[in-house]
Amino acid sequence: MKKRILVIAVTLGLLVVFSRGTGLIPGARVEPNPSASVQETREDAGPKRIGDEALAETYRNRESNVIVEGQGIVAKILKDDTDGSRHQRFIVRLGSGQTLLIAHNIDLAERVASLKAGDRVQFRGEYEWNEAGGVIHWTHADPGGHHPDGYIKHDGETYQ
Repeated sequence: MKKRILVIAVTLGLLVVFSRGTGLIPGARVEPNPSASVQETREDAGPKRIGDEALAETYRNRESNVIVEGQGIVAKILKDDTDGSRHQRFIVRLGSGQTLLIAHNIDLAERVASLKAGDRVQFRGEYEWNEAGGVIHWTHADPGGHHPDGYIKHDGETYQ
């Protein structure tokens, strides 16, 4: 009987460990798995979601680690994030009214030149859900070649 209980306990423990991030166990802590995300998105290296409606659906579903592509108007320029890798940050408002924080890594890509509120930008990157509308990062080429390349387009220039 003790052996059977031990086998069941070990099996349940392994099930919880291997199901993290899959949604199989209700209440199990979900953590992003960058290597799984890379395998899913690297096969076609194309955008998974394009446009305002796709971004709205991604937000409604509280999804993260999704490659997206879209465009919007710069609503606000924020101070650079200099904690760790440096990021140029700005808020984009989509045609739907949804806002997104763009976090563009300026250690790996050139800063988007002369960007100001009211400018139109196009972007491609990885969407991370948050209550404010979401964050787009990976708006640059991956120096390791393991992640789909992103970009920001502004005034006829592509920054990646």
